[in-house]
Amino acid sequence: MPVSTAREAAVFGRDLDDAERWVADWSASISERAERAQRLAARVAGLAGSAESAGGLVEARVDSGGVLVALHLDDRLTGWPAARIEREIMIALRRAQATLTGRVAEAVAETVGADTETGRAVLDGYDRRFPAPPPDDHPGGWPDGGTPGLRRDR
Repeated sequence: MPVSTAREAAVFGRDLDDAERWVADWSASISERAERAQRLAARVAGLAGSAESAGGLVEARVDSGGVLVALHLDDRLTGWPAARIEREIMIALRRAQATLTGRVAEAVAETVGADTETGRAVLDGYDRRFPAPPPDDHPGGWPDGGTPGLRRDR
């Protein structure tokens, strides 16, 4: 469309300059967000979580995907019922995954920000996959006042 007046030329020129500036700013913003997302991905890939249960007799470690990569069972578990050991393993695993989720939240806050679309998506994903573990089953110790490492009949 031909420009017919000096005034139209000035307005058109300003609009074009503004549009070019907007595109440049938008492009820089996209590049910056992509860079932050890449930093987040690299940090999360290196994260792990670990936790214990049964007073330290069961220890679990998970990788950045929440997958169990290491499990330590103390010899003092010998004689415990298998169901009890299984339960303690699951408690340690859930706690390790919760620890991982907390570390991911820190990485999100430090890179992309927890209030961004990317941050919310990552945090929601971890929260859905690894809900907070139930409260400690034995907050004041065992019901009979014994020590978890010495109880063998539960």
